[in-house]
Amino acid sequence: QVQLVESGGGLVQAGGSLRLSCAASGRIFSDSATGWFRQAPGKEREFVAAISSSGGATEYADSVKGRFTISRDNAKNTVYLQMNSLKREDTAVYYCARNRYALLSGSYYATREYDDWGQGTQVTVSS
Repeated sequence: QVQLVESGGGLVQAGGSLRLSCAASGRIFSDSATGWFRQAPGKEREFVAAISSSGGATEYADSVKGRFTISRDNAKNTVYLQMNSLKREDTAVYYCARNRYALLSGSYYATREYDDWGQGTQVTVSS
């Protein structure tokens, strides 16, 4: 099992930027793809971005494409989510999660493919 700890959330004005970090400990993190999800109050958890174990492949939700960038540093057991041009609708609790596969399968956006989750970090975007 992998323990995941997110950090970097906070309050930011619309148009601003934040970088989230997901630090992993436990089993070998670099063997697994990793995803970022978010959940706003009263809404279901939704996919944001995913990255393969090597970092060679990435996928994004249409709502964040061109604004968010996912990356990873396997030497540091950390995955990042750079968020630029933030909008009010990006306000949510952001979670990182370990995918059960190394590569991004056809269901990389589905929560069922992720076995370990962090506790989340709050991102609030004000107008």
